[in-house]
Amino acid sequence: MPEGNRAEGSDWGEERVSGAAVIAQALKTQDVQYMFGVVGFPVTEIAVAAQQLGIRYIGMRNEQAACYAASAIGYLTSRPGVCLVVSGPGLIHALGGMANANMNCWPLIVIAGSSERSQETMGAFQEFPQAVRSSIYGRPGACYIDIPADLVILQENVNSVKYKECCMPPPISMAETSAVCMAASVIRSAKQPLLIIGKGAAYAHAEDSIRKLVEQCNLPFLPTPMGKGVVPDSHPNCVGAARSRALQSADVIMLFGARLNWILHFGLPPRYQPDVKFIQVDICAEELGNNVKPAVTLLGDVNAVSKQELASRKSLPMNYYTVFYHVQEQLPRDCFVISEGANTMDIGRTVLQNYLPRHRLDAGTFGTMGVGLGFAIAAALVAKDKSPGQRVICVEGDSAFGFSGMEVETICRYNLPIILLVVNNNGIYQGFNADTWKEMLNFQDATTASPPMCLLPNSHYEQVMSAFGGKGYFVQTPEELQNSLRQTLADTSTPSLINIMIEPQSTRKAQDFHWLTRSNM
Repeated sequence: MPEGNRAEGSDWGEERVSGAAVIAQALKTQDVQYMFGVVGFPVTEIAVAAQQLGIRYIGMRNEQAACYAASAIGYLTSRPGVCLVVSGPGLIHALGGMANANMNCWPLIVIAGSSERSQETMGAFQEFPQAVRSSIYGRPGACYIDIPADLVILQENVNSVKYKECCMPPPISMAETSAVCMAASVIRSAKQPLLIIGKGAAYAHAEDSIRKLVEQCNLPFLPTPMGKGVVPDSHPNCVGAARSRALQSADVIMLFGARLNWILHFGLPPRYQPDVKFIQVDICAEELGNNVKPAVTLLGDVNAVSKQELASRKSLPMNYYTVFYHVQEQLPRDCFVISEGANTMDIGRTVLQNYLPRHRLDAGTFGTMGVGLGFAIAAALVAKDKSPGQRVICVEGDSAFGFSGMEVETICRYNLPIILLVVNNNGIYQGFNADTWKEMLNFQDATTASPPMCLLPNSHYEQVMSAFGGKGYFVQTPEELQNSLRQTLADTSTPSLINIMIEPQSTRKAQDFHWLTRSNM
């Protein structure tokens, strides 16, 4: 090599390492196990280097779905997943996943390549807070690391590279003793107490202590959607079947890792008694006292639970409750349930029961549509590595499936035995049958005649799965649903999609409520 081509200050024979390899090793040192992305210049080398070190790289079809999957890894494993994207539109596409991770408080690292450092004063990308520690300490969330292109290809003396030790798990903080005593006093004096648990309790692995609290004090509890499973849905103290009445009747409510946002009607009347006393337990001080002034605040790690149970009647012809009744009958107790959609998710969360913590993922705090397939891919990878044979069931509305349906190719490419259930009512919220659709279009164009919530009737979404080598089923009756479910659950090696046709005008049914108190449990 001519003298002028050597790196400045280098010596003959010294071992060199690329910037991409340094980045990959830093991630490996921080116990990062999964990387999702859509590669291009200059980040392709990072993905290759990560694979060489044993980090699993899953190439997705869109950065948004990749970011959703990486954030779900953070929730399921308590260590951040990585989303690897290119600059410009690649990073912009990932912003939806970053916002969703922040709203759900899930650790996530987004790495993007950008222009070379020499261009920083010419309009280089703005940086977000960086590093693994930022993503998992305090309230978890997304962090962004900007890697200039010249650092990715830089060759450096391997002995000059220093790696930070693996970031330790975040410290467990305890609430003040006086606040704990005050909370206990308020609960003891309550006539109709209620515990509400959010996904913060599931993330904190608080299931054992929460169940002890519920059972020793014989307290009724109610889970938020992703708080389900911390205590089994079948637990007798669960008041999920009487959710509205429970919220309206409680005089003391203790929140464990749950926020008084839209999911819990902001903690305001008429959903709650005007004089209800709230006890808040949260890791984030800024969340305490949000919307409603609490009677007691406990700043620290989540330490309590809630759970949901709703019995549903069978109904014919097929509607949401009929579908979920038959699905629930066959679901393995240890399966992951991923759910998104409007009626599909809302009704499904009351019927499809969970028995293990961190085994339900849905649209979450941000109400984000399009997360389902990314979440399912993440769950399938975790299950494959940690619990081989554990099933992943992704329950989608037909509209929700459309957001990221092409990730079916990703599922088939990596041969992830995910079972996709598309509950198809031909629309967003509600649709129309084929005859009505045809009649509407007899005299007008679809852009003016078709209601905005309508989708094409009887779309064969199962053929998308079949196109990539998976198994597709089109079902219209309970018997067909039962048989297809039985076949897909028996096949642990092939992805499948069951397209379940239901009544287009099917919607939520009115529910009968009864209040469960400590005296009648």
